[in-house]
Amino acid sequence: MGLLPLLQSDPLAFGLVVVILLLSLSLHEWSHAITALWMGDSTAKEQGRVTLNPFKHLDLIGSAMILLVGFGWARPVPIYPPNFRYYRLGLFLVSIAGIVANLLIATALALVLRWMLASGYLENPSGFVLVLAQAAAIAASINLTLAVFNARSTSGWLQDCAELPAPALASLYLAPRSEPHLCNIGHTAVAYCPPSTIKQLFGLGADTLF
Repeated sequence: MGLLPLLQSDPLAFGLVVVILLLSLSLHEWSHAITALWMGDSTAKEQGRVTLNPFKHLDLIGSAMILLVGFGWARPVPIYPPNFRYYRLGLFLVSIAGIVANLLIATALALVLRWMLASGYLENPSGFVLVLAQAAAIAASINLTLAVFNARSTSGWLQDCAELPAPALASLYLAPRSEPHLCNIGHTAVAYCPPSTIKQLFGLGADTLF
């Protein structure tokens, strides 16, 4: 279920959910970016992605999907895996960072709801308290959905990447690094394509690299 019905039934709850989700998406992408920086790759920092400013992370289609169907995505954080001090560990930590962020947000919201319930605020709630509880519940649910969605897509990617040496992904970035206008192409390929697909795109010659 998307958020548009909520906008019609309760605009205040809709506004609160949107604010929480903007923060959630920002924390998700910031987690990827800051973890990559900790592991030795400054690519995301150079492109201004180590920030909680949601406008640096939002994707137009992904944002629309959240409104329409209840889950979506932000712009992928660009990384250059060969820069990682520990290649496979870096891939793993950067990949799960956003998932962990969504789970922590969902847990925090659930704890708020539990505290409100235990404190009796939901027994005879005022209008604002009821709206707050509703917004927290919806935002927690969407954060869990985002975590599961990302976990499912990340698991297959990590399984394939575990078999690849560092030069494999480095080959994807040689052109983007030397030709800045190609940078987004390289980042998109790494963000969305499994290694098996990348091999096919680069042809038989890529077998010597992968």
